[in-house]
Amino acid sequence: MEYIVEAKGLHKYYDTVKAVNGLNLYIRRGEIYGLLGPNGAGKTTTILLLLGLTEPTSGEIRVCGFDPRKEPLKVKRLIGYLPENIGFYEDLTAWENLYYIAQLNGLKGQEAEKRIKEALYEVGLKEVAHRQVKTFSKGMKQRLGIAEVMFKDPQFAILDEPTSGIDPEGAHQILELIQKMNREKGMTILLSSHLLYQVQKICHRVGIISKGQIVAEGTLDELRIKTLTEGKFQFKVKVKPLSEDLIEELRKSKGVIDLRKEEDFLVITSESDIRSEIAKRILDSGFELIELRGMDYTLEEIYLRYFQEV
Repeated sequence: MEYIVEAKGLHKYYDTVKAVNGLNLYIRRGEIYGLLGPNGAGKTTTILLLLGLTEPTSGEIRVCGFDPRKEPLKVKRLIGYLPENIGFYEDLTAWENLYYIAQLNGLKGQEAEKRIKEALYEVGLKEVAHRQVKTFSKGMKQRLGIAEVMFKDPQFAILDEPTSGIDPEGAHQILELIQKMNREKGMTILLSSHLLYQVQKICHRVGIISKGQIVAEGTLDELRIKTLTEGKFQFKVKVKPLSEDLIEELRKSKGVIDLRKEEDFLVITSESDIRSEIAKRILDSGFELIELRGMDYTLEEIYLRYFQEV
């Protein structure tokens, strides 16, 4: 499997403060990876390390195949970055801002103009391309930041709180743009956000960072199992009619650890995914299986449960 980011045993100390403390982070090519954690957990320092804007105290790190410490310019050419508080020259137009940035990246003439035009069209700012940025709303500035990332056409984009302070409709548009960059351009994306429902909506995998370490990682389903069920599998079944004899029979099934009633459902905790075996046993016993599904914990529930426990 090919990784865009490979960080192993990463440490970053500021005097006696351990901002990053033995962090292991692997981001796969082509995925949207969500980085979550409370303030002071190490998210910002991790991003700075990936960008080559600060050096690790110890550990190994490679981004797009290069070491940000030794080859920072090569890394920067392959990365796009949207900071939480993005800054543009307010008295310049959207087009002028992007053209200036294009020149800094070695793009000039028709190639620069072509890329800027395409990027502004993609983010819905084509009609306001020649308006001064000081007239833009926060959401429009964020979309201009996305345009800056897009016209650079990086392999890897780091987006830090891209929807912070934006109204719901504007946030929805930003999330759609992020998914489009990933889906149509194959761009690998690291999304750092406090808005957990947004991370849940678009991220393929999530890493939760605490005290400078990744303490939980995986898809939403994997996190549900690891974090909320202590590595066990949990699912719900709805049966008609629901009899005590059936409950006792299911409770004795191989792999079942716990079984309890929850309204009209039976909640079953097991050592592994035994849903097919349970379904067969219900049907073979002559009962009607109305519904069978996994536990639909939200990312917010997982996150809060985890930090309550630690």
